This record gives sequence, structure tokens and C-alpha cells, in this order.
Amino acid sequence: MWDHDHESLAVLVLCVYAGVPATWVLISALRCRHGWQAWLLFVVTRLYCGLAFRWRANRPCPFPDQGPGIVMANHRSPVDPMLILMNNHLRTPRGRFRVIGFLMAHEYYATRGIAWINQAMQSIPVTRDGRDLKGSRLALKRLEQGHLVGMFPEGGIGDDDALRSANPGVAWLALRSRVPIYPVYIHNAPRGRNMVASFYTFSRVRLSYGDPIDLSAFYGVKLNRSILQEATDQMMSELASLGRRYAVHESAESRQQQAGR
Repeated sequence: MWDHDHESLAVLVLCVYAGVPATWVLISALRCRHGWQAWLLFVVTRLYCGLAFRWRANRPCPFPDQGPGIVMANHRSPVDPMLILMNNHLRTPRGRFRVIGFLMAHEYYATRGIAWINQAMQSIPVTRDGRDLKGSRLALKRLEQGHLVGMFPEGGIGDDDALRSANPGVAWLALRSRVPIYPVYIHNAPRGRNMVASFYTFSRVRLSYGDPIDLSAFYGVKLNRSILQEATDQMMSELASLGRRYAVHESAESRQQQAGR
């Protein structure tokens, strides 16, 4: 009789131990302001990137707890959005992460099997040639509503250390919104034989957070192609400097100076 009661008590204690974390997970998921799908994806990202890519950064995440902002980074791997997303919750008072709605190629946005991920993470589909303004206007609207928007201004995944030229549309979004621009340089992003292989190509990833880029000198100036290109070049130069790399628009002398730092 005593053994039976003892076993019942042990089972009850184990159920309580299992029920407490399960209840916490359920409550956290339901209370997430971005939806339980986004919360689940963030948890997976947080655990996976920390273990698989031994993620480290040069300083605490500077993204704001609330209010709009543009997060811009170099692009060398399909894993890059995860590497940027995983740490931003540490800045918030209650440890609640913020979704970063990344601009992504329209042809990938509706890809079968991952479309729900793109929708849950509030990705913004855009055309690669930059001629379709629908995506840019949606991104501007998100910023006006106080959200974070992420972008890889090179347009696609690069294959070397130099930063490629960027479409002036990135400057248009920054100057129209006048929100803080947070540069992030990703070092040693995982790269596999193909897009999928990159997610299980283990590496030692390092992120460099920079101070917000100041484009206030362009505020109030009539925007034209020349002004947009100048602002774009400044953004790319500051991102390149953060990663101790050079941008393709820079002169050979600037590249040598950058390499000598």
C-alpha cells in the first residue's frame, strides 16, 4: 500500500515538473504580440543559431525596444536573417523579441513549404530589379507604423568579401522614413553547396553592431538619382567599414586604406 502511494506521489511530482514549463511555453506563445508562430520560430532560431553557429557579437544588440528602425546588413548566406533576429530580445525590458520584417526576393516569398514562415515573420516581397515600388511602399508603411524593417542592400547573396553596389531604393526608404538605420556586419556566415546545405554547415559566426547611420545631411534635400546614390554610397561605406571590408564603389586608394586598418 505504501509503495503504491509512494509511486503515485512520484508520478504526481513528475507531472508538476513537466506541467510548469509546458504551461510557461503555452502562455508565452499565446501572449506573443506577433503570434505564436513567430514566437515558435524565434525560439527555434535562438537555440539553433547559438548551438550550430556558436553565435557571438561585439556588443549588446542596439535595436530599440519600441519604435521604427531599419536594420541593414551584408548578405552572404540564406541563414543571415536568423543570425540577425536571434539576439534582439535582450534589449527589451521583458525579454520579448521584435519581429524584423526583412525584404526578400518575390520569387522566394511564396515558395512552397516556407511561405508560412515568411508570412509569420512579416517578410516583405520585392522584385530584384527595384522597379516594382509596391514592396518599398509596404516597407515604408511598416516603418510609419513603428515596426522594424530589415534589408540586405546588395540585393542578393554575395560570393566574396567586398560589398557589392546597392540599389538606390535603400536610400529612398531611409530618407523617406527618416528612421534610425542600424548597420550589422555578419562575419563567417555559413555557406554550403546550396541554399539548404547552408543551414547545416556549422561555423563560428560573429556579428558586429555599429552605431546608427546619420543621413540627416540629406533631409530636406530634393531627392533625385544623384542624391539617392550619394546616400546609398554612404550607407554602404559605413557598413563596409564596420566589417573592415570595402565597397565596390570605393576607389582603389580607399580599398588599400581599408585593408591596412
